[in-house]
Parts: sequence; C-alpha cells; structure tokens
Amino acid sequence: MSVSEIKHFLLGKPLDPFKSETRKHIALITFFAWIGLGADGISSSCYGPEEAFLALGGHTQLAIFLAFVTGITVFLIAAAYLQVIELFPNGGGGYKVASTLLGPKAGLVSGSALIIDYVLTIAISIASAVDAVFSMLPHQLSMIELPIKIAAVLLLTYLNLRGLKESIKFLMPIFLGFMITHLILLGYGISVHFNGMDDILPNAINETTKTASTMGWVALLALFFKAFSLGGGTYTGLEAVSNSLHNLAEPKVKTGKMTMFCVAISLAVMAGGIIMLYLLWGVQHVEGETLNASVFKLITADWQIAGFSLSPVVVGVALALEAGLLFVAANTGFIAGPSVLATMAVDRWVPHFFTALSSRLVTKNGILLMGAAAIAALIVTHGDVRILVVLYSINVFLTFSLSLAGITRHRWINRHKKGELLKLYIPFLSFLLCVSILITTLFEKFLEGGWMTVCITSLSILGGYIVNRHYVTVKERVEQAEAELSYTFACEVRPNAETPTIDNTLPTAVFFVSELNASGMHSFMWVQKNFPDVFKNFVFVTVREIDNEEFVDEDKWSETQKNTKQLLRRYVAYCNCKGLPSAYYHSYGTDVLQKLTDLSDIIISDYPNAKFFSTKLTFDNESILSPILTPILHNQTAYMLQKRLHNKGIPLIVVPLKL
Repeated sequence: MSVSEIKHFLLGKPLDPFKSETRKHIALITFFAWIGLGADGISSSCYGPEEAFLALGGHTQLAIFLAFVTGITVFLIAAAYLQVIELFPNGGGGYKVASTLLGPKAGLVSGSALIIDYVLTIAISIASAVDAVFSMLPHQLSMIELPIKIAAVLLLTYLNLRGLKESIKFLMPIFLGFMITHLILLGYGISVHFNGMDDILPNAINETTKTASTMGWVALLALFFKAFSLGGGTYTGLEAVSNSLHNLAEPKVKTGKMTMFCVAISLAVMAGGIIMLYLLWGVQHVEGETLNASVFKLITADWQIAGFSLSPVVVGVALALEAGLLFVAANTGFIAGPSVLATMAVDRWVPHFFTALSSRLVTKNGILLMGAAAIAALIVTHGDVRILVVLYSINVFLTFSLSLAGITRHRWINRHKKGELLKLYIPFLSFLLCVSILITTLFEKFLEGGWMTVCITSLSILGGYIVNRHYVTVKERVEQAEAELSYTFACEVRPNAETPTIDNTLPTAVFFVSELNASGMHSFMWVQKNFPDVFKNFVFVTVREIDNEEFVDEDKWSETQKNTKQLLRRYVAYCNCKGLPSAYYHSYGTDVLQKLTDLSDIIISDYPNAKFFSTKLTFDNESILSPILTPILHNQTAYMLQKRLHNKGIPLIVVPLKL
C-alpha cells in the first residue's frame, strides 16, 4: 500500500475544490452548525451557573434575579453578534471586527486572545469531560487522567483532519442526548414546584429588602454583580458562529443568524433553568460533587420502576452526557480556531501556511496547531480545570469587549443614517457588561492564574507583531526588486515577425515561477547569462495554491485564475518577442508540491531534453531571529521539489534571489 493510499484510508478521499457539490457537501446547515459551533456555548451551562450560584454564598434568594439576568445577557450578547454576522458575512468574527472597525493593532490583540481562547476551549472541555468521568471511577486510576486527556485531543485532531462535518456527525448523538436528558430534568424539576412559583418572586424581593437593610444596598449589589461576573463563563462560545461563517451553508448570513438564535435559546434555557433548579430544590454544595449532580439526585430521588430506584442510572447518564458534551464543545476550538488563524494569516500576523487547505479542504495546519497547543496547555497545567478556566474566561471577554466596542463605534459614526442609532443600544449595553465582567474577573482571579493569561496573551501579541514586521519588510524588498526587473518585460515586436516554433527535441529550460514577476525574470536572466545559446525552448510553469481565502471567496478565486494566466502569457509574449520559442503550463490545487511534481512528469514527457530552474528568496541583513523565522514564514517548496525531482533523476537548479 502506497503512502497516498494510506493517507486516503486514514483521512478519506480527496475532495475536488472546483465542484459546487463539494462546497455543498462540506458546508454546515443550521442543525449541524448548532451542534458543531453551539456545543461550546451550551456546555458552559455545566460550570457557569454553578460558579455564579456559589458566589452568592448564603444569599440564595438572589438566584431568581441571577437566572433572569443570565438569560437576558445571553440574548443581549447574541443580538450584538447578529450585527457582527450582518457586517462581516465572510467570517472572521471578533478579529475581523476589531481589525476593520478599531484598527489592525486592535485586531492583533483580539485575534491573539481568540486563538488562546480556542486552544483553551479544547483543553478545558477535554479536561472537564475526563474529570467528570474519572470522578465516578476508583481514585487509583487518577494517574492515567492526563494521558487520557491527551489521547482525547489527538482523537479530535484526527477527526477534524478528516473534515468538519464528519467530526460533527460523529459527535452528534452525544449532543442530542445531552439536550434531551437535561430538558427532561429541567422540565420535571421546575414543574414539581410549579404551584409555588407565584410566591418565589415576592419572597425573593422581601428577603432581598431585609438583607439590604442589614448590609446595605451597595454591598448587596456588589455581591450580586460579583456572582454575575464570576459566572461569566456561561456566555463563552457565543462568538463561535460569527468566527466561522464561511463554513456555513448558503445563504451564510441567514444560516448564521438561525444558528445564533438556536444557540442563544438553548443556552438561556439551560443556564437560567439550572440556576432556578438550584434555588427551587435548595441545593447545597457537597465536596467532590458538582451542583448539577446534587440537584439531579434530588430531582430523581423518587423515580422508581417496580421498586428499583432509577436515580443512580438517570444521574449517571446525565453526568456522562455532560462529560460527553464537553468533549463535543472541544470540537468548536478545532472549527473556529483554525478559521481565525487563516484570517489572521491573510493579514500576515501569523505564518501564511495557516491558510493552506488539505485534500479534505480543511485548514490542516491550523487544526494541528490547535491540537498541539491544547496538549501543551494540558501538560503545563497538569489538566487542572481551575487554572484553565481563569485563562479561558479572561481572553473570551477581552475579545467580546473589543468586538462590541468596534460595533458600537461603527454605529455611532453612522448614527445619522436611517436605523443606525437604534442598532447602537444593544452592542453598547453588551460592551458595558463584557468590560465589567472582564475587569471583575481579572481583579478577582489575578493571583489565581489571571497573571498567566496577561503574560501568555502579551507574548502572543508580540509574536504576531514580529511576524508582521518581517512580512512587511519582505514585501517592501520584493516591490523594489519587481520595480528593478519590470523593465525587462518591455520588448518591441519586430514588424511581420512570426511566432517562433517549438522543437520539442531541442534543449529546453523550464522555469517554475510564482505570482512575482521578479522570481521568473530573475531565473530567466540568470540562465541567459550563464548558459548563453544553450537552450532553444523556454517553458514557464506555475501552480497556484487554493487556500482558505480563495476557497471561501469565489470572486477572489476567479481573479487568481485570471491573473495567473495573464502572468504566464507575459512570459511567453516576451520570449516570442525576442525570437525565442516559448510555452506555459499551469495548474491549481491544495497540494502545490504534488501538482508541481505531476506537471514535471508531463513536461519531461513533452520535452525529453528539459532542465528545470526555480527561484528561492534569500534575505540580506538578516536579523538574529531570521534563521528561525525564515523557514517558518516562507515556504520551502523549491528545495522540497528539488529533492523530489532529483530522486527521479531530473535536474533542478535553485537560483537564489537576494532581497
């Protein structure tokens, strides 16, 4: 079995990016998007409400207000992100909003926070899921918890390399099982106390008034807001839909809005309902047991069939599905994280290879990075959920705050246009809430890991800045080289000149060229100088990569095809003008190296005396970081192709182009 056959067996057969059916096949309809992108938000109901309720201490009468405010906040943030979907229909979410509406540097901050957020989404979801499972197993097995967590990340990485929809279909039964069991428990738990519901609000108001007379309204409101802020994890995941719009089925905006609506409804019902259950059933914290487990035990205490108690079974299934949903939620990091990386790569904040697509049309390098970084986070923190939660929530609300600030600023600037002023209030209120939660969380949790978040995010921002400066410098040098070599394309056609005829048997120089004029002309002139009158035919070859940007934007892809053909025809026209026979070959695909290898075989068949040449950019006045950055930030296709062709006995000379 060949390497390609093994690859196809493990990851699936390659998908054709040129077929419209392929786009339809991999695009997510609302139902699958709700599962794949909504699981992160809905899973937060497993830990967010508990954190908020416990922060109330003995003042549990405030829980009814907390449940109400939680539900309102979910819809408020979701409504604000509906505006993000409208304004940025091609995805990018928080990063794109901050970059476009607040400036590139704000975008870098938001994007860095988002990437860390999605890495930690994977890490914390996996860690929480495995902890939940092992809480039901003998303590002696705890030594294998970390290896199991790492194995779970590797499994999700593999599933996502096969394709987004495939991973979602695999995890769908867990998601639906969670929704069904928890809705049943919520419905039953609330209905049992339905007769006393009329008294809950008046009693809560009376108790709150009495408490305020003792400790003061300021102290009471401060306690309530602290509980609300520390339960901020409840709202995480709401941004995932806007970040991954390009993965959704057409019409993307409509699908995105429907998905956001489904996620908001699900999360508001789950989070608000669970807080109500805590209040109605008078749940108390039990060491080593989640509040969800405690309240589910109380609800099902009398559930029996033929004298057999169903409580252990129902609670066990519910908790197992909670663990399973957290596992599903981790998959959101593999969907949205690589999407943000790809968008940042287009703006050159991260290496360009993060836009590359695999044969399964997923951003493979982003998926691999998210998996590797999540494993590193688990190893460094030993899979401790408490540390991961702090790192996670701070970055989420940093992104929320920047995104909502951008939308608010946009609406304010355009407030004189019809309908814009009305659209201002939702993002502005959401911004105030998110900034308040961010400040409170950072203050309360700074010594418990918040400082680590500040350090990691700052290093990520610094790394993005260094990468961008390198790309900007290279771009300036390339433009200078392009300007210096552009004159060589000028050639006056001789009167009555005939197009030179190619003789395939004569020595032929084959040039692998990129989209840069400088690369092709430099190698052509180098050959003319060093091998005068040796080659009689000149063939120009290029393979344009179908990356995430072009696959998402069909107009961009059409423009790429047009520009590629125009560039190759310029080379041929120039050679013909000089009386030199010339031709060109071109192709497109996700695997440039393989496409170039395939074209080389065809060219050797057409031109038996062909010799191959390629250009590789080299850099003068390199910095101390260049030996590390250059191999990462610039592709090594020329050298890898040289090795492949040399193994086939085909000569390829790599011509350096110093910038």
